Amino acid sequence: MRPERADGAGGGGLLVPMAWMYAEYIADELLRTGDLMEPATLEYRAGRDALALTIFLSDGAVADVLPATGMMDELRLLTAYGSAWRSWVCEQLDTLSAEAAPDGSRGGPDPDLALARAAWRWLDETELLAADLDAIGPPPWEPVGVEDDEQGAEGTAQVWTPAWQLGLPLGHLAIHLY
Repeated sequence: MRPERADGAGGGGLLVPMAWMYAEYIADELLRTGDLMEPATLEYRAGRDALALTIFLSDGAVADVLPATGMMDELRLLTAYGSAWRSWVCEQLDTLSAEAAPDGSRGGPDPDLALARAAWRWLDETELLAADLDAIGPPPWEPVGVEDDEQGAEGTAQVWTPAWQLGLPLGHLAIHLY
């Protein structure tokens, strides 16, 4: 978004990523309202970025997302377990990139898209240590006292997982709690 002069012509100033910043603000408000975890954690960042990306990419309907029931329903569906969220994000980012003018004829690179791509890169490339929810109970053929090499001090198996796989369910839960 370029600052406008009084006569309506573009000011040629700094591009401000207002759509991304607003999506990030909404995601942050949803997570803080849910009070699911401390804002200083990487898991919180993963949840905020996953939600912000979902809000930003969902048909640009960011303007009234918090009070709009329809938008909240759409966010619930997009962030639901088993949804094809990762492929949806990649498709949406590719579509937005294709629509952007490669030669900069529409005012240069889109700062919103650049921040969305950076958030996606972080979510996809960063791995966080998480509990392996599939391995909570011991298999029926093993004795109860046997621990695996991958298990932590508490006895729960832990795995490295992409940040989006932790952030997406956190965001989904925050939407439900809102």
